[in-house]
Amino acid sequence: MMRMMMVLAACAAAALGAASAQDEAAAPLLPRDVAASAAAHYPQVVAALAERRGAAGELLAARGAFDTVFSAEGQSRLAGYYDGQYVKAEVSRALGPMGARVYGGYRISEGDFPTYEDYYYTDQAGELSLGILFSLLRDRAIDENRFGVRDARLALREADLEVLLTRVGVQQQALHAYWRWVAAGRQLEVYEDLLRLAQMRTEGLEAEVERGARAAIYLTENAQTVTRRRVLVEQARRDFRLAANALSLYLRGPLGEPAVPAPSRLPAPEAVELPTLADAALPAILARRPELALLRTAAERARGRVALAENALKPRLDVGVSAAKDIGPVAEGGPSRNDAEAILGVEFEIPLGRRAARGELAAARAEVRALEAERRLAQDRIAIELREIVLELEAAENLLRLARQEVEQAERIRQAEQRRFEEGASDFFLINLREEALADARTRYARSLYALASARATYDAAVLDLDRLGLNEVEAQDGLTSIE
Repeated sequence: MMRMMMVLAACAAAALGAASAQDEAAAPLLPRDVAASAAAHYPQVVAALAERRGAAGELLAARGAFDTVFSAEGQSRLAGYYDGQYVKAEVSRALGPMGARVYGGYRISEGDFPTYEDYYYTDQAGELSLGILFSLLRDRAIDENRFGVRDARLALREADLEVLLTRVGVQQQALHAYWRWVAAGRQLEVYEDLLRLAQMRTEGLEAEVERGARAAIYLTENAQTVTRRRVLVEQARRDFRLAANALSLYLRGPLGEPAVPAPSRLPAPEAVELPTLADAALPAILARRPELALLRTAAERARGRVALAENALKPRLDVGVSAAKDIGPVAEGGPSRNDAEAILGVEFEIPLGRRAARGELAAARAEVRALEAERRLAQDRIAIELREIVLELEAAENLLRLARQEVEQAERIRQAEQRRFEEGASDFFLINLREEALADARTRYARSLYALASARATYDAAVLDLDRLGLNEVEAQDGLTSIE
């Protein structure tokens, strides 16, 4: 009995899941649905995120230069006059500031060593040692390891910006594809309504011809009108299907597969919210644009290479301080091992030719200047493009308002002509002309709505309005991505 109840419960859950999926498939498709699907499943976004994870891995690898290192070595004579043997273990770690490296070790020996290996001797409990090395000139401010971490961190920042740039571009394209699909669907509805009017008129004309109120030629003329409007419907249906197919590139199923939206999911027309000119504050927008941030980060990476090349031109002056103390009873090395030792060491080195470093320095400085010039050009171009987008928005709004007025006027004229036709004061040619003029006006209105909505999507991408692009939540999730 219990097993049967579990089976029934599973069947009910499956039925509910199927019903939920059916309801979702039948629900009107809204811009936020397409934006969410593209943000989650579009392959270009997935690839950018994979590259970002690769950059995070490179950063983790660069930080490995500052990992703690344990090393050990030993030696035992198997034959010969001397029988000395020793074991040594050491733990060291690079610290970063001033190129410092700290280490501590322990070693212990047993037996006799020749005079040229006298340093192997320890007391019976071994020797403890501690030391630190640091740089005063070359490698003081930067070295290969610190440069590697800094450069990898900047590369990760670039990868984050590339992800954002990819996401914004994808969302803009997805919304353009969506509004193109909506406009094509509205155009199909207009031509279907137009065809329906001609088909409904056929029955009335047939009745009028039968009773002699109209000539039979009107039936032929109406049949010609029906055929012409069927052609318009087929063309509009083709455009609608093509738009749906293009939209499926961004609208994807739960496994990321392209999903062609059903015609029944065409939503009712909705108003497009227009931004105010205050939203287009240029300095704030330029500070947010990922293209400029990418160029700034690239210039910062190049300045890091300048610093590394300048570091290579400096002489090396390294200082090391170490201390050691043998413990336990005196061993074969004698009492000279008992006292604590403190050693100060200095190493000096100066490069002479330095052509490699000078060449790298010149190349890095040239790259910085080139990137700065490129950033200025990009900033000017973005400012001009933003002004163009605002002008496009204003023009699209005006055209949409005029298109709406044209639809209202064409509808009033069609209704008046219909009344005149029914009263016998108009003819078949004029009523067809008024209907098709209304259809043209409604089609232009659909196209104007598409132009305005697309211009708004372009504006949102330009000003990085992540909320309207449907990216606020996913960007927060991306910011948490880490492999450490």
